[in-house]
Amino acid sequence: MDGVKVTLGRTAGLYIGAAVLRLALFALFPGLPDLLTGRVEISTPVTSFKRLQEGLFLYNHNVSPYDGGVYHQAPLFLPLFSLLPSFASFPIFTYLLYVAVDILSADALLKIADSGESGSSTLFKSPRREKRWSGFVVAAVFLFNPFTIATCIGRSTSVFTTCAILHAIVKAISGAPFSAMVALSFAGYLSMYPLLLLPPLLVLCYDRQIPARAIKPAGQFAGRNVAVVLGILAVLFQMSYFITGSWEFLPNTYGVQLTLSDLTPNIGLWWYFFIEMFDSFRSFFLAVFWLHLSCYVGGLTIRIRRQPLVALTLLLGIFAIFKPYPSISDASLFLALVPLYRHVFPLMRYTFVIAAVIMYTTFLGPAFYHLWIYAGSGNANFFYAITLVWGLGLSLLVCDLTFAVLRDEWEVERPEMVGKDIRQI
Repeated sequence: MDGVKVTLGRTAGLYIGAAVLRLALFALFPGLPDLLTGRVEISTPVTSFKRLQEGLFLYNHNVSPYDGGVYHQAPLFLPLFSLLPSFASFPIFTYLLYVAVDILSADALLKIADSGESGSSTLFKSPRREKRWSGFVVAAVFLFNPFTIATCIGRSTSVFTTCAILHAIVKAISGAPFSAMVALSFAGYLSMYPLLLLPPLLVLCYDRQIPARAIKPAGQFAGRNVAVVLGILAVLFQMSYFITGSWEFLPNTYGVQLTLSDLTPNIGLWWYFFIEMFDSFRSFFLAVFWLHLSCYVGGLTIRIRRQPLVALTLLLGIFAIFKPYPSISDASLFLALVPLYRHVFPLMRYTFVIAAVIMYTTFLGPAFYHLWIYAGSGNANFFYAITLVWGLGLSLLVCDLTFAVLRDEWEVERPEMVGKDIRQI
C-alpha cells in the first residue's frame, strides 16, 4: 500500500512539474507562444493555432469558417474553443487546456509502458523484456522533450490527435476494443492519417481481448470494430454538418490533405516537390505519394504480427516523415514511444549517428529558414535540404529500430545465433 502511494505521489509530482514548467513559460515569456505559433516546424496549415483563431472569428460572427480559405481543421474545434473565455482577454484558459491534454497523453503513455506490451506481447516474449524503463521514466521523457514542450507552447492542435492516438493504444492494451476504436475515430476525424493505424490496432485489440468477452473468429472481430469506426465517424461528420451548415468542411479539411492544395513550407517532403511539379503530372504523383505512405501498413502489420505495438510505433515514425503536413509534434509522438523498446537498444547500430543528425537538423533548420525568408541570403533549397536531412535522421531511427526488433525475434527462433554478426549476401 505504501509503495502504491509513493508511486502515485511521484507520478503526481511529475505531472505537476510538467504543468508548472509550461505555465511558467507562458507567463514569463508572453511573446513566446506567438513566436512558436508562427514557426513552420510547429504549425502547419492543418494544425496552426493562428488559422484556428481565424476560423473561430468567422464562426462567432455567423460566417462559414471555411470562406476565407485559411481554416483547414475539424469543425468540432470551433465549439470547443468557443466555450473558452476570449483568448485575447483570458489566455490562461487556453493554456490550461493544452497543458491538460499533454498530461492526459503522458498518462496514457505511462500506462502503455507499465503494461509491458512492448517486450511481452500475447504471441512473443522477448528474452530481454526485463530490461525496460518504468512508465514514470517514459512519461517524463515525453513531457520534458523539447519538441513536446514547443508544440504545447505553440498551441498546435496536433496535441489533440496525439492524445487520441495514445488513448486508442492504451485502451486496446487494456482489453477495451470499443473504446480504442472510438479514440482512433476521433484521431482520424481530427487528422485523417491515424485511420491508417486501424489494421495493427485491430490486431492489438484482438490479441488483448478479455477471455470472458473474447470473439474468436478474426473476421467477425474485425468487422465489428470497423463498423464501430465507421459509425463514430458518421456521427462526427453529422455533428460537423450541424455546426457548419454544409458539407464544405470535407474538401476544406480532408481534401486539402489529399490534394495538397496549400503549399506552405513545412518540415515534410511534399511541399517543395509539388511546388516544382508541372500541373499535368500533379494527380499522378499525388497518388504515388499517398500510395507510398499507405503501403507500409499492410507489410508491417503482417511481418510483425506477433508484436502489433511495434508495428504501430514504426508506422507513427513513418508518418512523421512522409505525411503531407508533418511537424515536430509527429516526431515527438514517435520519440515518446521509442523508449518503450529499451530492451532492444543494445541491438541498435546507429544510435550516435541518429542522435547527431536529429540534433544537427534541430538547430540548423530554423537558421536555414531564417536565411531564406528573413535574411534573404538563401533560397528554398536551403530549408528543403535541411528537411531532407531531418527525414534521413528519422528514417535511420525507424530502420534501426526495425532491425533491432526483428533481430530480437530471430534470436528467439535461433538461439545459436545470439551475439553473432549478420552479413547480408
